[in-house]
Amino acid sequence: MKTIFAELRRYPSAIGGVVVIAVLICLSIYTVIAIPYNEATRLWRGAGDTWEDMPKNAQPAWVNFFRKSKLPETMILDTQQAFAADKFGIEKTIQKGSGSKFTITISFAFDYLYDAFPQALTVYLTPVFKTGRPFVTISWITPDGREIQLREFKLTAPETYRISQDTRLKKAISDLPPEQALFSDPAYTTSTPLKGKYALRVVATVFEEDADLDAKFIIYGQVYGIAGTDHLRRDLKIALMWGTPIALAFGLLAAFGTTLTTMIIAAIGVWFGGWVDSVIQRFTEVNMILPYLPILVMVGALYSRTIWTMLGASILLNIFGAGIKSYRSIFIQVRESPYIEAARTYGAGNLRIIFNYLIPRIVPVLIPQLVTVIPTFVFLEATLAVLGLGDPVIPTWGKLIDDARANGALFQGHYYWVLEPSILLMVTGLAFALVGFALDRIFNPKLRGV
Repeated sequence: MKTIFAELRRYPSAIGGVVVIAVLICLSIYTVIAIPYNEATRLWRGAGDTWEDMPKNAQPAWVNFFRKSKLPETMILDTQQAFAADKFGIEKTIQKGSGSKFTITISFAFDYLYDAFPQALTVYLTPVFKTGRPFVTISWITPDGREIQLREFKLTAPETYRISQDTRLKKAISDLPPEQALFSDPAYTTSTPLKGKYALRVVATVFEEDADLDAKFIIYGQVYGIAGTDHLRRDLKIALMWGTPIALAFGLLAAFGTTLTTMIIAAIGVWFGGWVDSVIQRFTEVNMILPYLPILVMVGALYSRTIWTMLGASILLNIFGAGIKSYRSIFIQVRESPYIEAARTYGAGNLRIIFNYLIPRIVPVLIPQLVTVIPTFVFLEATLAVLGLGDPVIPTWGKLIDDARANGALFQGHYYWVLEPSILLMVTGLAFALVGFALDRIFNPKLRGV
């Protein structure tokens, strides 16, 4: 191994490939630890309320670094979260009135310094009472001092007030959608956001001493997180992160399983010869003309689409591939070596000769081929997902591309949705290819110095 690493230092491209592979492995380990499988599938499938705080089809937040006009980020203001209270200056006061009457005032103040309007505005109200239903008034205060009353109503249970979908509010204040009208600058004829400090005020009148009210105000922006969101408000970061260990595991297991098994079968056929070698060769020739991808499509459509089923089918279909022919030609030369004859003379058994003398001789050929074939299976897993045959539960790179294609991401301008998983696939394939080509130069005497 020291010799191999010393030789790899001579190839800068191989060093770059090793660094990329190491980063992918570290990311895979971190992903499995930080976001366990059950948690990842729960978040991706939207169990509970995991999606309600995210905007729809939002670009990654880092796009603002490359834009002159800044897009709004998502802001979540919640009275039950101390972090939000410290960041946005949320205030909640309770004032006693006559008898058992109390007034709860919640004020969400925030700075809006963006050059575009948000996607939507939503208020989540969670009351606590026994019999006396609270009466709530919601108002909007702009930086120039205007106060707009949004709604008055009685709470009978936890309620969601979607300001952006309030048709009565739209008719009352402007012909523009509420999320634009509330942020518009009245000094301009065109719709231009007015920058400054805004506030949403929730005033609730309760009629019991133990009554209470909590509120959460979400301003859905046009950018979100490091990877953005899709049409179902899912954070694409989850699929990008979990796609890494799945792609590497699928590629490594399939490459190891296929390459090692093919090599062992070829060695057995060459050593025993006769009808054993003949059967292996005929089976290989038949398997080589079978349509590989259509068979996988049939397995996924008629049997199962789980990742392990597809992995097993891929290994089985690739065992008797063209590699057996290549290994057979090498083993035929090795079989005639003097040390093989010496081993037979000293009484070495067939399995001992195959595994201790034949197979170790072609390890220099095996290692580069093993490394270069890994991205083939990584792309295969993504291809199956794009064809709709990916695992229906696990989020992967291929599934992201398939969802983007099915929902017209490119036609709607959501390029990040396609580019992020595609770039990861290309970088992974390139890294393994660079390392594999360098190893081929190191182990293959004919390529040394090329």
